[in-house]
Amino acid sequence: MWDNATIMMLIKETGTTLYMTLTSTFFAYCIGLPMGIFLVITARDGLRPNAIVYKILDVIANVVRSVPFLILLMLLIPFTRYVVGRSYGATATIVPLTVAAAPFIARLVESSLLEVDRGVVEAAQSMGASTGTVVWKVFLGEARTSLIAGATIALGTILGYSAMAGAVGGGGLGDVAIRYGYYRYQADIMIVTVILLVILVQILQFIGTKMSRKLDKRITG
Repeated sequence: MWDNATIMMLIKETGTTLYMTLTSTFFAYCIGLPMGIFLVITARDGLRPNAIVYKILDVIANVVRSVPFLILLMLLIPFTRYVVGRSYGATATIVPLTVAAAPFIARLVESSLLEVDRGVVEAAQSMGASTGTVVWKVFLGEARTSLIAGATIALGTILGYSAMAGAVGGGGLGDVAIRYGYYRYQADIMIVTVILLVILVQILQFIGTKMSRKLDKRITG
């Protein structure tokens, strides 16, 4: 059972899981980071209050986050097929992963930016800093440690989503666990895939924590 082909399959699918996780995280941040910034600056006490924009973004974030990932994945099958030409496989899974993760990331970004000391923001404004400058140098600059910690959480969550996508042919370790562990009753393979997923999460968590501590100005020595 544990021949070379099985080992190579697990190595390949581990790479596939990382590919889906990292790629979808990148695209999700391309959407979620600006979305989180706009949630902060268009809020009632933000830099540029705009009730309409804030409400639209707030509703989108709440609605998408309320839909279970597997249901969202199936709902997005026509859109996924339109974007990548197919509705199954690792590349196709990136589409629903991105859609599901973007609002979650937006909320993480919003939470991180709201932690920034309002006094620092007001000081920058009093010196004539533009909105873009305040966002880039004050909000993102001061919140970088929290943003990195949030990115670590996002990676772990998206990794879990990618494993769930295996239930519908999404590829990766989740697909291996479903095909071999569930349908073929090979519990040993399922246990190994779970262990590999845990190891991946721990590695990502370790890297994120190291980066966060390195960027934290409050930590010395």
